[in-house]
Amino acid sequence: GAGSPEEQCRFLLSQLQQASRAFSLYANIDILRPYFDVEPVQVRARLLESMIPVKMINFPQKIAGELYGPLMLVFTLVAILLHGMKTSDTIIREGTLMGTAIGTCFGYWLGVSSFMYFLAYLCNAQITMVQMLSLLGYGLFGHCITLFVTYNIHFHSLFYIFWLVVGGLSTLRMVAVLVSRTVGHTQRLILCGTLAALHMLFLLYLHFAYHKVVEGILDTLEGPNMPPFQRVARDIPVVSNAVLNTTAKAIALTL
Repeated sequence: GAGSPEEQCRFLLSQLQQASRAFSLYANIDILRPYFDVEPVQVRARLLESMIPVKMINFPQKIAGELYGPLMLVFTLVAILLHGMKTSDTIIREGTLMGTAIGTCFGYWLGVSSFMYFLAYLCNAQITMVQMLSLLGYGLFGHCITLFVTYNIHFHSLFYIFWLVVGGLSTLRMVAVLVSRTVGHTQRLILCGTLAALHMLFLLYLHFAYHKVVEGILDTLEGPNMPPFQRVARDIPVVSNAVLNTTAKAIALTL
C-alpha cells in the first residue's frame, strides 16, 4: 500500500509546505545577516569611538548600520545589573532577576530607539531605524563602564564623576552625530535635548532606583515575608555566611 493518490498528494503538499517554511526562515535569517556581519576589530574601534564626541557637525556623520556591537552591549549591561544585584542586598530567584534585567535593558534600547526614530522623523533628521538602534546601542558603552566600576567600588562621589565624565562623553557623542544629521536649531534642540535627558536619566535610574524597583516587584510577586537566608548583606559574599554558620556550630558542639 503506497496509499491512494489523494493521500500521496496530501503528503506531497505537506512536504512542500515544510520546505517553504524552512526556506522562508532561512531567507529571514539572510535578511538579518548584513547587520551582524562585522569584524571584532571594527567593534572595538566603534566602542572607542562611542566615547569620543565628534567636532565636525557641518556634514552628516557616518553611523554604522550594524547591530552586533549594540546587542552585545545590551547583554553586557544585563550581566552587570545581575552582578550589581548580587553585590547588593537582594539575592532572590534567578529567573525573576534575569527577566527583569533583560526587560529593562532591551526595553530601554528598543523603546527609546523607536521613540527617537519617530522624533527624528518629525524633525526631518536623516537617520534610519537600524542606525538609531546602532547609535543608542553603542551609547550604552559608557553606562556599562560606569555601572561596572561603581557596583564594585561603592562611593557616591565616584559614581557622580563617572556619570558626568563617562556617561556624559557617550551622550555627547550621540548628540553630536544627531546634530550633524538634523537641520534647524529648534529641531536639533528638541531631538538632542530629549536623547541626552533620557540617556543620562537612565544611568541614574540604573544606579539608584533599579534595585528598589526590582525589590518592590519581587515583594509583590513573592510576598514581603522572605525567609531570612534569601537576603544577603551588602558586600558580604555567601561563602562567608556559610563559614560563619559552620564556625558557630563547631563552637556550640565544643561547648
